[in-house]
Amino acid sequence: MTTTQLDPASNGASPPRGSHRFSLTTASIADINAAFDAGALTSERLVQMYLDRIEAYDQAGPKINAVITLNEQALATACALDAEREASGSRSPLHGIPVLLKDVFDTKDLPTTGGYAPLKGVVPTRDSTIAERLRDAGAIILAKVNQSDWYAGPDILASSTLLGSTLNPFALDRTPGWSSSGTGAGVAAHFGTVGFGSETGFSIRTPTSDSNLFGLSTTSGLISRAGQMWSYITGERGGPMAHSVYDLAVTLDIVAGFDSDDLWTANSLGKMPLAPYASFVDPQGLRASRVGVLKEAFDFTPIDPEVVDLAKASIEVFREGGASVFNPVSLGIDLASHHDLSLPGFPAQYERVLAIKQYLSRHGAEYPFKTPEDLLFDHPGVPERPGDRATFAHPVDIDRDPKFRASFEGRAKLRDAVVALMDRLGLDALIYPHKLHGPLKIGPKNDPERAYQPNLLSPVTGMPALIVPMGFTPEGLPVGLEILGRPWSEPTLIRLASGFEAATDNRRVPETTPALSGESFDY
Repeated sequence: MTTTQLDPASNGASPPRGSHRFSLTTASIADINAAFDAGALTSERLVQMYLDRIEAYDQAGPKINAVITLNEQALATACALDAEREASGSRSPLHGIPVLLKDVFDTKDLPTTGGYAPLKGVVPTRDSTIAERLRDAGAIILAKVNQSDWYAGPDILASSTLLGSTLNPFALDRTPGWSSSGTGAGVAAHFGTVGFGSETGFSIRTPTSDSNLFGLSTTSGLISRAGQMWSYITGERGGPMAHSVYDLAVTLDIVAGFDSDDLWTANSLGKMPLAPYASFVDPQGLRASRVGVLKEAFDFTPIDPEVVDLAKASIEVFREGGASVFNPVSLGIDLASHHDLSLPGFPAQYERVLAIKQYLSRHGAEYPFKTPEDLLFDHPGVPERPGDRATFAHPVDIDRDPKFRASFEGRAKLRDAVVALMDRLGLDALIYPHKLHGPLKIGPKNDPERAYQPNLLSPVTGMPALIVPMGFTPEGLPVGLEILGRPWSEPTLIRLASGFEAATDNRRVPETTPALSGESFDY
């Protein structure tokens, strides 16, 4: 059961009423639990606050357009969890906390669509492991949110055939990142306390950067993908996106670890810390650390000089916080071109069909699609992804295909090179801007205006990366700094990110989704 921490000067007495201020748009999970414990807030009231914000801002007001499906049972679930808290205490820090899920995570009571119009209204037979673990911890799945279409190929950047484009609350003409765009926008607009995205290439980290959030792409194998739409068997990741490092860490504690339904998580055995991830949150976390500024990360395009300036200022925060900063450090390769030159294609392209087959195999007889071909092809008005039919016409034997093997081996060599660089200098992490520009304008994805090179160092190597907010460009566009660690170094990344968070004030409430009446109160 969670308990309120008392001021030592109070001699154990409860603080006088009115000495605490609760504000939904600034509250952490710790703040919410403190209000729960004081009897000043219930989960039912908290859920209603978020529902009010969704009503005001998602399909009305700025029309953020993040929510695909709203959980109509959320208030009833909150009431039951309030009664349970009163009777026997909380299950975890997430007890009664509303969570947003990208609509790739199966939920047995809500449709899971991947933003794909042919899956509208289709409810899976089983929860994904992430959904199951969240529910077991007492979290409330409040909504399933929009994304880049998982199976179709719309012309518009980061849109879906089911809901269209989600708008960035910080700039309504911009996308809130790529595939996990609805999670980024929904958490930024405070439609839920925390959210989950997923990443094949850059779809946790980019929405986090574009939405002024903290987000973690974990070591490949730390979080189960069972019941998750995926494309990248040997690298796909799900991960939390949140307003604070603490919120991210306590959420990670709930979902991380071995799952017999996804044996890739066996890689995590013996690698997780014995202490909870949340215990590594440290306001002094930069002190005595050693970080390297990766030179090659500044070679990606397009480049906004104002973002480079924000990156330089963020790097200085590490130095001022007591870190030894090695600037620059270099892999000695053209990282921006590495995937084209050294790897004959990103490995996920070879694994996608097999991943779809495995996902479909989880579903019962009532599921409308039995094969990947049934799912992907011959839906009038739904644009197919370029190359999908060719993939089926020329299947790949990933056991023996030389191009796949080369991509797999090249990925391992790149990971070894990054670890060797860090070992040579005794570094805790590499730091660099996640990308060198702000969120892209919504529009046709093939327009030159929307062309950019994503930094795939983390997903190709399977190494963990945590995004922290660097601040805003003069146009008001959010951008993020990436902290890349060795495999299984999530505790170190949490320590560094929380130290950076404590030394900066880079978070904002979007002007398009301000606080509503009744969201703040004294107790």
